Amino acid sequence: MPVTQERSGTAPEPQDQAATPGKPGRAARALAKVRAGLPRTGLAALAGLLLALAFPPYDLWPLSLLGVAALSLLTRGRTFRQGLWTGFAFGLPFFLMLLSWLRVVGWDATVGLSVVEALFLALLGGALALTSRLPGWPLWAACLWITQEWARDRLPLGGFPWGRLAFANTATPYTPLAALGGAPLVTFAVALSGALLAWAALRLRGPRKAPRAAALAALGAVAALLAGYLVPVPTAANDTVKVAIVQGNVPNPGMDFLGRPMMVLNNHASATERLAADIQAGKLPRPDVVIWPENSSDLDPFSDPLARQRIDEAVQAVGVPTLVGTLVDGPDAQHVQNEGIVWDPVTGPGASYTKQHPVPFGEYVPFRAQLMKVITRLQRVARDFYPGDHNGVMQLGPAKIGDVICFEVAYDEIVRDTVDSGARVLVVQTNNATYAETGQPEQQLAMSRLRAVEHGRAVLIAATSGISAVIAPDGTVEQRTQELTPAELSATVPLRDGTTVADEVGAAPEWTLAIGGLLACGAAVLVGRRKKAGAGTPAAGESLDRVVP
Repeated sequence: MPVTQERSGTAPEPQDQAATPGKPGRAARALAKVRAGLPRTGLAALAGLLLALAFPPYDLWPLSLLGVAALSLLTRGRTFRQGLWTGFAFGLPFFLMLLSWLRVVGWDATVGLSVVEALFLALLGGALALTSRLPGWPLWAACLWITQEWARDRLPLGGFPWGRLAFANTATPYTPLAALGGAPLVTFAVALSGALLAWAALRLRGPRKAPRAAALAALGAVAALLAGYLVPVPTAANDTVKVAIVQGNVPNPGMDFLGRPMMVLNNHASATERLAADIQAGKLPRPDVVIWPENSSDLDPFSDPLARQRIDEAVQAVGVPTLVGTLVDGPDAQHVQNEGIVWDPVTGPGASYTKQHPVPFGEYVPFRAQLMKVITRLQRVARDFYPGDHNGVMQLGPAKIGDVICFEVAYDEIVRDTVDSGARVLVVQTNNATYAETGQPEQQLAMSRLRAVEHGRAVLIAATSGISAVIAPDGTVEQRTQELTPAELSATVPLRDGTTVADEVGAAPEWTLAIGGLLACGAAVLVGRRKKAGAGTPAAGESLDRVVP
């Protein structure tokens, strides 16, 4: 319980001393405040780094609970502005470590994106401080994590969902909760456990220790952890499809992974022809469909006859419908489209899906005319990617697939829309060659595992340079490739029509929990004003000098 000090025994606040002759000036007082806050800032930064270790490629998922608990404790009883700084000090090192794979593009890109994302955690820190005196504050803290992720997943420029607590818990006891409420419910349960652990720690310190209350809070954290074991994850299916995934590899990882024209396409065509030879020799069963990754053709087959011929040769050799990833010119001279195209061995190209969510600064340049003058590196993005206007549900041989391309797997609504439209298996076409062996492919693999559980669908990842994988509907990785290695995967996967509770409720849990966090902030402001106008008890957001947890 917070212990309120008697006013008669409280030392004068620094602002009360400002007018007293002989007291330190404003600059000295500000410096003293900075020095006094350094330990808390350092602890916040350390907690942010611990949270980053919960994510792939480290996968120390229990640290996600400790990260949440630490931020809850560090913002407990602070002012809103103090909470803002603590949240930023927590968020910046977290994102710098999580997004270190962006160093391939440049450390300035890593720092810039990390600062933008850390601003959302700064707001989270301020909100946690604001609501920390409300009854049941661990619940509101968990809701505020959802509020923060809701905003960050959408803003700015369409948002950037990397770093959601759910994505650190894609193979943990929390994971089955995705089948009930998607990634937001997983995040909520993790955040609730962490906040309850913080509440338990507070009950074990100070003159008013409450061991029983601490034990109950700890039991609540454990209950949230184990709740996932009660959630059924549907996997049964009446139909199956035999698939082959081709990973042709790239000439050089990094920014210039394409090499000379046709090299990436030849890699995937040759790998498919080797697959066809193994099938004819009886070494492998004939698949029903073949899947190539994003950008597996580095030239537009509709405008380059040699590229089209090479794809035709490979698809005809294997003799089954193949999903080909390529860039297609258009709809005008200033744009290209990132597409997955169903390629039939007899009739050639057919249905296609165009990536709906191009990546800012990677696939298109916002404010191009202004930014190109000051950031010359953006000239690498010669033409902007034009976004698609429909989901990736297509008939590929006997399978109705839901195609999503690369980073789109991080966005709830894009994947959910394919399942709602009838996709029986999910396909993630991706090209991670720029970020090979940086940890980014592992992070994307983890997201795909969560999507499998959330929607009860097998997930097939086809990557140019890895990691390609076959994921069962329960999130189990049945097969995966190594990075920077040509490979082919063959598997029989279920085709499912049933939907999960998460499919039925859609975004409702996320909106409900996010709004709950905002309402808690509003309630904290009202309570604070009433207390401030009342008998002089500390208002929500007052200095920790008067309220000691």
